[in-house]
Amino acid sequence: MGFFVNAMHKGGVFMWPILLVAVFALAIACERLYYILFRANMNGTAFMGKLQKLIMANNINAAIKGCNDEAQAALPRVLKAGLTKANRSDTEIQNAVEEAMLEVTPQLIKRTDYLSMLANVATLTGLLGTIQGLIIAFEAVAHASAETKQTMLAAGISTAMFTTASGLVVAIPTLVLHSIIKNNTNKILNDIDLYANRTVNLLAARRRTLKDEGASAK
Repeated sequence: MGFFVNAMHKGGVFMWPILLVAVFALAIACERLYYILFRANMNGTAFMGKLQKLIMANNINAAIKGCNDEAQAALPRVLKAGLTKANRSDTEIQNAVEEAMLEVTPQLIKRTDYLSMLANVATLTGLLGTIQGLIIAFEAVAHASAETKQTMLAAGISTAMFTTASGLVVAIPTLVLHSIIKNNTNKILNDIDLYANRTVNLLAARRRTLKDEGASAK
């Protein structure tokens, strides 16, 4: 805490934009981590295993209910779109799933890329502060009187170091959080892509089986 208080006091005007960037980055990271890790995420393999058994048993209503029970997660929302069209043509099932994926994907990826942008802004703002501090230091060497030269030189170097350090202190954790969020988002999207295709194939196989059974009954 002492470092940050000292940095805000000695780091100059560019410390305020760095602080603003840190607040925005923290807010976005907390919201995205909560949504991606706790709301949209789930054990896709286990969920698909249960769903597959229900589809193979021709129990579509129970499969839809299972999706409704996990309505906050992204995967069940996509699979439910296909299940509600289970008695339609393969093309209609595929279109329903693709439409649901187009709806879910933006919700998963929104605001995440702002974190990498904010990390770059923090780094570059710290660099601006460094340049400002060097200008103060060079001005002290060039124009200040002997009595004030040492004080201005120390102030310039202090400004340069504090802004550089503060920019990096904000940027590095922000990039780490961005990587964590993006990797987990990609995992969810990969699960959706894999299990959506598997659901479409299962429903198509179910329709063919029912059609064959109907033909045999005749």
